[in-house]
Amino acid sequence: WMIHQKNQPSATFPLSILSPSCGPLQMQHTFLVVFCLMRVCDDKTFVRHYIFNFLVFCFPLPQVYHLPYRLAARYPKTRIGQLATYTDHRRKMDLCDDYIVQSNEFFFDRDPKVFHNIFNFYRTGVLCIKDELCPHSFLEEINYWGVRIKNSQRCCRISFEERQDELNEQLKIQKQLIAELEREENEVLFDGLAFGTSRKMIWNLMEKPFSSVSAKLMGVASSIFVLVSLVAMTLNTVEEMQYKLSGKFYGEYVETFCITFFTLEYLLRLAMLNTVDLVAILPHYLQMVLECFEDQDMHLHSGDIETVARVGKVGQVLKIMRLMRIFRILKLARHSTGLRAFGFTLRQCYQQVGCLLLFIGMGIFVFSAMVYTVEHDVYNTNFTSIPHAWWWAAVSISTVGYGDMLPETNLGRIFAFACISFGVILNGMPISILYNKFSDYYTKLKSHEYTTVTKARGKVHFARRAAKKLAECCEDAAQPRTSRLQ
Repeated sequence: WMIHQKNQPSATFPLSILSPSCGPLQMQHTFLVVFCLMRVCDDKTFVRHYIFNFLVFCFPLPQVYHLPYRLAARYPKTRIGQLATYTDHRRKMDLCDDYIVQSNEFFFDRDPKVFHNIFNFYRTGVLCIKDELCPHSFLEEINYWGVRIKNSQRCCRISFEERQDELNEQLKIQKQLIAELEREENEVLFDGLAFGTSRKMIWNLMEKPFSSVSAKLMGVASSIFVLVSLVAMTLNTVEEMQYKLSGKFYGEYVETFCITFFTLEYLLRLAMLNTVDLVAILPHYLQMVLECFEDQDMHLHSGDIETVARVGKVGQVLKIMRLMRIFRILKLARHSTGLRAFGFTLRQCYQQVGCLLLFIGMGIFVFSAMVYTVEHDVYNTNFTSIPHAWWWAAVSISTVGYGDMLPETNLGRIFAFACISFGVILNGMPISILYNKFSDYYTKLKSHEYTTVTKARGKVHFARRAAKKLAECCEDAAQPRTSRLQ
């Protein structure tokens, strides 16, 4: 190419000397840089001046950047600043992927999109951050070049930190979601164990419902037994359906049969800390033990007053044990993606839920005290104390309004209106957050389950095709042998 100067003869320079790896677009860029900074001189002087006053950086695309020494030397602690200040070529080679001494070119196998921001940082002294760049990738790149995030403007830094925190939170949630679903065993755990193959089969049967047809049937049977036990427990409270057989209700026999299945399931899982299964079966056995002690005390000390009182306390404990049987519905969470997503949402949003409960408690205490102050002198009022007013405040904040307690004074009604308004605002705040997170977690759980099922089916289909192909090969190999024998 040729460079023309006013009142000076044209000078011709081979572009390969300046940047041998340049394409057509980079040639134009190099021409502009050199044309703006050159002075009138002969060929050798100009090339020498360009080479020893500029750093040339080449990237895989290829993309070429030209940076003056004086700009790079302003930041001597950065990688490019060290390239500009070091005189030892060996030390320069340690800082780049390749280095051409003659043309003073440095080659880097890095992302050129990020280096464009690094290049502008040396030119302007300010690091700009584009929103389309991945925060983790960008942070890794600037650490490689030795540039700090504090060199960026405050607006860019705030936006970058927000996107980085959001990405870290999403990665954390994704990791926890995978841990929530993945119950796949480590193959090494079954090696060397007694009955390792059988234990692995039982593990797949109980914990991986999509591994086989029998495992899927086992999951369906477990859900059916949970529902049947809950229905039987519910119908036992209906007097019209309390039919007895050998001194016991029909529902008790059904429940005993279901508890037997749950106990077998608990033992097969071999997980002593499986809280859900333990809660499902423990109340039944505790109830049986307490009933035995109750019958024994009544038989030995039928007229003792202390025994009657003790039996009454045992009866109260039995009521609590019977109530705990309702928690066996939690066993359905093992086979329900929605329940797992709901539980995961509550665990992830415990701070928001805690703040909500705190605000509700503050509102109940404040409004109950205010209404009690103006209503306790009214004749035949229900607001006889602040604790009695707590129920009214809780019902009003929840916007339920049973109507069993009503303020009668005008000031009390104003406080009631303020309490209801506070409840409307308070109840509307966390619902959208919880719903959005629940929808997000549910979608991710379903997607992961679908991926797991697809992989499992793919393995099964591949094994079937491989077995079929192997059988065909064996048949083809057996036919010539049969013909030879004939």
